[in-house]
Amino acid sequence: MVREFELPDVGEGVAEGELVSWLVEAGDEVSEDQPVAEVETDKALVEVPAPVDGTVRELHVEAGEVVPVGTVIISFDVAGETDGAAETETESEREQTSEPAGVDEPGEPQDEPGAVAGNPGATGADTEAVAPPDDRVFAPPRVRRLAREEGIDLLSLEGSGPGGRITAADVQAATGGGVGDGAVQAQSSTAEADPPSDTAGAGTGTSDSSGASAGAGTGEKSAATAGTEASSTQRTETPAQVESADRDTTLAAPATRRIADEEGIDIDAVPTTEERDGEAFVTPEAVQEYAAAQQRAQEADRDAVEAGERVGTKGADFAEGERERREPFRGVRKRIAEAMVESKYSAPQVTHHDEVDVTELVAAREELKPRAEERGIRLTYMPFIMKAVVAALHEHPEMNAVIDEENEEIVYRDYYNIGIATATDVGLMVPVVEDADRKGLLQLSSELNEVVRKARDRTISPGELRGSTFTITNVGGIGGEYATPIINYPEAGILAIGEIKRKPRVVVDENGTESIEPRSVLTLSLSFDHRLIDGAVGAQFTNTVMEYLENPNLLLLE
Repeated sequence: MVREFELPDVGEGVAEGELVSWLVEAGDEVSEDQPVAEVETDKALVEVPAPVDGTVRELHVEAGEVVPVGTVIISFDVAGETDGAAETETESEREQTSEPAGVDEPGEPQDEPGAVAGNPGATGADTEAVAPPDDRVFAPPRVRRLAREEGIDLLSLEGSGPGGRITAADVQAATGGGVGDGAVQAQSSTAEADPPSDTAGAGTGTSDSSGASAGAGTGEKSAATAGTEASSTQRTETPAQVESADRDTTLAAPATRRIADEEGIDIDAVPTTEERDGEAFVTPEAVQEYAAAQQRAQEADRDAVEAGERVGTKGADFAEGERERREPFRGVRKRIAEAMVESKYSAPQVTHHDEVDVTELVAAREELKPRAEERGIRLTYMPFIMKAVVAALHEHPEMNAVIDEENEEIVYRDYYNIGIATATDVGLMVPVVEDADRKGLLQLSSELNEVVRKARDRTISPGELRGSTFTITNVGGIGGEYATPIINYPEAGILAIGEIKRKPRVVVDENGTESIEPRSVLTLSLSFDHRLIDGAVGAQFTNTVMEYLENPNLLLLE
C-alpha cells in the first residue's frame, strides 16, 4: 500500500518550512522514526522522521522548496497495509523543533550587542507570525484594544500582516476609517520609514525619560509607500476615472479585450466613465490611452532610477551578481525581526546605565573556577550575575512582572526564569534556565552550559527556549561596554552586561584614606518598559544588582 506523508507541524504555530535536504532517495528502505528530511522553519532546523516501515516511493518536493504544513512531501510503499490503513499521515502532534542558542562570559567573543531573541518560540514572547487556526486570531495587544474600542470582532477580519496577523490598519479599515485615521496613518508611516534598531535612544546615567515611541507593527504599509505606489496611476487619471478603476466587472467588446491582452493591461483597471446596462464599459481607445499612460509612467520611473532618485532609495542600482547579494528574508531571521518590531512598538523603552566595581567578584570566580573544573563544570561570570539579578528581582517585583493588556492587569510572577540572550549562527536566541532562584552557582553553571551545548548542536527543545521572566544579554563578548538592548517582550526588563575592564578608581580604606588603584569594572545597561517601571525603580534595581556584584559573599545568602 502507498502511504502519503504530509509535512507535519514541527513546532508550535509553524505554518511552512523550507525543505533543506533529503536524507533518503526513491527506492530506499526506511524504518519508522528514521530521519528522511531536514526542514528549516522560522524557528529552527529539524529532522522529519518516517512515520512507517517501508520503501520510499516518491519525493514530491525538491530540496530548497518552501512548502506549507500539510503538504504531501513523500510517499512510502508499506507492505501488509489494507486500504483502510493507508491513510495520509499528518503526525501534527509530534514536536520535533530544535532551536540554536549560545552564551558565554563577559569579555569572550560569543554574544553580540543587544542580543535579543527574535523567535517567540525561543524567547517566550507571545509574538505569532503564522496563519491562525479558525478559532484563533493573531493580533498585538494594542490592536486587540483598538478592536474592543471600535466594537470590531477580530474573528471577522482577515489579517494583512505576516502569516495573517491582524494589524491596526485592518481594524481601522473595518470601521470604515481606512487610512484617513491620523493615528493609524502615523503609526504605519513610522513602521516603514524608521525600522527598529538595537538601541532604545536613552540618555546616559538616567532612566527618567523614555527613549522609544510607539508605532505600527510589522506588515503595515506606510502612508508614504501607499502614496508612491498610487502615484503612477494618479498621474494619468482624472478624479472621475479613478472612481471607476479596479472593478470586479467590466463590459467590453472581444476586440477591446484582445487589445488589453496584447498590451498586458488588466481591463478591470482601465479608467472609464461610460456605462452599459449599469456596468462600466471600456472602449478600445480607453485601453490604448491607459496603456500609453502606463508606458510613460514606467519610462519616468526608469529615468528616476538612472538619476539615483527613486523614491525611498538612494545610490545606484547595481547589476545583479556584481555588487549585490540577495538572500530570502525568512526563517529565524524574519522571526527575530518581527519580535524586534513587536517589542519596540508595543512598549515605551528607556535604558539606565551604570558601572560597578567587580574586583572582588573576579577574585571569587578565580578561586572557585578550579573547584568547578574538578567537577567537570566550566564556571563563567554569568551564574554570579544571574544570582545577583534574581536577588534584585526579589526586592523589586515590578521588574519580574508583565502587563496583561488583554485583561488590563499587571501580573506579578513569583517564579524566576532567566533568559540568556546570545548570538548564534542563525540569529539571536534566548535559552532559559528555569527556577534560577532555587539553584546554586554550580547547578546554574551546569544547566547553562548544557543548554548552550544543545543549542550549538541544534538539538535544543522548544521548552528550553520559552517562558523567561527576565533576560540578560552579554554585550561584552565582542568588547562592548554600554548598549540599549531591546526588551524581550512582553517582559518588563533586560540587563546588558559589558566587558570587564581594568580602570583607575578612587578607593577608600577602613581608615578613610583615599587612593587611586586599578580595579575591575563592569558596565550595566538596563532597558525597561516605562509603562510599568518608573525611572526610580529602574535605578534602584540596578543599584541592588551592583551591591551583590560588588560583594559576591552576599550571594551566599541567596
